[in-house]
Amino acid sequence: MAIRQVVDGQAGLPTPDSTKSYWHKEPSEKLLGHRTTADLPDKADYVIVGSGITGAFAAHFLKNGAGRAASVVMLEAREACWGATGRNGGHCQPFLYTAEPEAAHFELETYRFLRDFVAARQVPCDWQSRPGVHALLSEDLVGLVAAHIAVLQRTHPDIASQVELVRDGARLAGELRLPTARAAVVQRNAASLWPYKLVAHVLESLLAEFPSSPSSFNLQTATPVTRLERAAGSQTHPWTLHTPRGRVAAATVLLATNGYTSRLLPCLSDIITPCRSQVAALTPPPVTTTTGVADISHSYVFFGTDPPHGRDDYLIQRPLSKEPTAATTTIGGRGGGGGGELILGGGREHARNMAVGEWRDDEVEPRVGAHLRAALPGTLDMSADPGSPAPPVRDRDDAPLEATFEWTGIMGFSRDHRPWVGAVPACAYPEPPTDTGTDTGTGTDGPGGLYLCAAYTGHGMPVAALAARAVVNMMTGTTTPGDGGEQPEKLPASWVMTEQRLRRARDEWDTIAEFERKGLMVIAGKPVSLVSST
Repeated sequence: MAIRQVVDGQAGLPTPDSTKSYWHKEPSEKLLGHRTTADLPDKADYVIVGSGITGAFAAHFLKNGAGRAASVVMLEAREACWGATGRNGGHCQPFLYTAEPEAAHFELETYRFLRDFVAARQVPCDWQSRPGVHALLSEDLVGLVAAHIAVLQRTHPDIASQVELVRDGARLAGELRLPTARAAVVQRNAASLWPYKLVAHVLESLLAEFPSSPSSFNLQTATPVTRLERAAGSQTHPWTLHTPRGRVAAATVLLATNGYTSRLLPCLSDIITPCRSQVAALTPPPVTTTTGVADISHSYVFFGTDPPHGRDDYLIQRPLSKEPTAATTTIGGRGGGGGGELILGGGREHARNMAVGEWRDDEVEPRVGAHLRAALPGTLDMSADPGSPAPPVRDRDDAPLEATFEWTGIMGFSRDHRPWVGAVPACAYPEPPTDTGTDTGTGTDGPGGLYLCAAYTGHGMPVAALAARAVVNMMTGTTTPGDGGEQPEKLPASWVMTEQRLRRARDEWDTIAEFERKGLMVIAGKPVSLVSST
């Protein structure tokens, strides 16, 4: 059968030579180059494409639930967790005040699930629960956010109680280290972590518990799926996955492919758009403290509405060294000697076309890199005692910081700004169905055994793990029992993939490129302008 021609906006395969992520500097010896079996299995009950947080937790829920006795094969184009999860900014932070209420509850449950998962298993991923502070750098944005929080206080006080809008200048400049912010939103449920190590733990645990056998968990790295084909005439294994190393027949396929989804489902090229992010590990300025660097104490998002595009940067600080160091010890000749690297992502307003449509992560853009190195001085007080007159030990307070790592990663942006989770309707199959008389393509029961869990629009960490649980429940026809007699939060109905939703997304929402050009943001599921008409 002929391979479908590449369509406009379609992503390519992950690039073989990617930029070096900070999170990949300590790769798992068990996972690097791992292939559970020397050859690809001929067939499997379940095939998961992608080994990031979605694929890993889908395998976890599958093998620790209804799929325990099933054969599960995971195909990864590069090394395990070498895509967006291994390239993000290290945040796990629900955006409670901008989300639709149903989504806010789901994100909060996902955050708590990951927090408890890490604690119960003692996952060595540097999880640090610390408040998330969203700096609002322009009055237009303060007005939008304040109005929506006021609505939440009336309609959903349980969500509103989780966030605080701070306008007091002394508190902004002091405790929150934001001398130039107009206001800030403080969210108590937020964390920083080493995301690659979390996923590596999940995958290593699966490999240890389910060694090679008919019911194994079989991980195959460096095995890109080049084509997905619906097999004619097969009732038990209706899908064939083509790779450079051979083919695998699958009873059920889950695409955990995020920004690369359109490579295998070209019909979704206008629905899930690849978008490149850029991140830098910055050496903090030295200050007179025991560790030599300031303890920032919060994670941050910096929002602004400077035309023509808004600023959207995000920051965490790596843990400080436990060993005391000289107050002015330097790293690389500039920064403090107590660890505490600053992981800053963003700057898409400086990228080509806002980085929309970019699916290659083998380059960094110099203009974005220059922004990231210079963005924090003047915006974040990095002195030992915020708000004090004593400046950091630096030649100039506005001097750019030094970057020890700069890397890029590919996000999957959703046209209607909600994840796509569930059975892929027949209208989005990679090829016309061979039995159109029986496939309606309108249900969510998986008419062809093909499922998708992707498109988090740069916000996957507080979503993906339990979205993976939800899609596994759909795949297996099971439900998840709640703890203590309580039912877990359901997947938001607006995230479920249907043919009708595809039509609505195309009819009612701009393409991602047009959305970004207009300078919009989404609050409570609706697009709003970042800049007032005045």
